Amino acid sequence: MMKVGVLALQGAVSEHIEYLKKAMEKLGLEGEILEVRRRGEVRELDGIVLPGGESTALSLLLRKNGIFEDVRGVGAIMGTCAGAVLLSKNISGGVAGQETLGLMDIGLVRNGYGGQLESFCAPLETSLGAIEGIFIRAPVIESVSGGLTVLAEHLGMPVGVQQGNYLATTFHPELSGSTAFHEHFLKLNK
Repeated sequence: MMKVGVLALQGAVSEHIEYLKKAMEKLGLEGEILEVRRRGEVRELDGIVLPGGESTALSLLLRKNGIFEDVRGVGAIMGTCAGAVLLSKNISGGVAGQETLGLMDIGLVRNGYGGQLESFCAPLETSLGAIEGIFIRAPVIESVSGGLTVLAEHLGMPVGVQQGNYLATTFHPELSGSTAFHEHFLKLNK
């Protein structure tokens, strides 16, 4: 039985849980979805979702709760918006000393599309099908390397990428109306 966690320190936790449950049902998978807040809740996970929020705060909360290194050790990770920032190896526009998990060969600009007032929705054609991309103070992926697969683009720029068992989106698939990205993530856990 699959065990997938959703980091429950900030962001759209309940939405990710709902989409993961629907995705499991669609794929005919049996599993457990857990809210993750503390040490010990991470170690037996097959995968974890790092939701949006504020990337600096998430990084600090991961350290404060003693799970930063544990999260880094999970076999499959999906990061959306701020979660994508946490997965990246390089960020600009961050707070001095801001830590990331450094697991994906991507460079991001925090809030690259602008602040809250510049948030927007856009239809996206992805390798997983058409979905509505919801960008909320979204980062911009400015560089990719290391054998990444681009799963989604907006205006010719990558907004959804995969590297091995790591998946990062600068938009919010948990608000899109489609479970395609959550299904794809669950398939990485098998």
